[in-house]
Amino acid sequence: MPVEIVCEDGRWSDLDGLATRACDATLSELGLDPFVWEVSLLACDDARIATLNADFRGKPQPTNVLSWPSEERGAQMAGEAPFPPDPTDPELGDIAIAFETCAREAAELGKSLPDHATHLIVHGVLHLLGYDHERDADALLMEGLESQILGNLGLDDPYKDSGNSP
Repeated sequence: MPVEIVCEDGRWSDLDGLATRACDATLSELGLDPFVWEVSLLACDDARIATLNADFRGKPQPTNVLSWPSEERGAQMAGEAPFPPDPTDPELGDIAIAFETCAREAAELGKSLPDHATHLIVHGVLHLLGYDHERDADALLMEGLESQILGNLGLDDPYKDSGNSP
């Protein structure tokens, strides 16, 4: 899958392979051809993501990952799969991931930074595809998909102990 990466923070290393692997696995799990779709990824620091979070969500603090779908795809009914992306428009949207928050969370969870970043990118791609975790039924669907995708990549289920979304 074409993942366009803008790296504003040099502490992110080898993000190309990691991001492509996470995006491809997510799309494949949903029966979408990874070679058709495009995602842009901003690899930034906490200061940059705090500004983005304030601008777009009214929350002036850092967060681990943000996403901006190219169009609204969310399901109308809780727990239903979102609308599929339009194959005539290959751009799914944009994701931003913050180094300090991701590194801190990885350490707190006892995970490697690449494994946690993979989870956050999978999470972000699912948001681009219309999945969400605001309603309980939607959270169960999204978290189940994340667990399945990460398991297919050989990574631990992020929800096995906590049940909390990123």
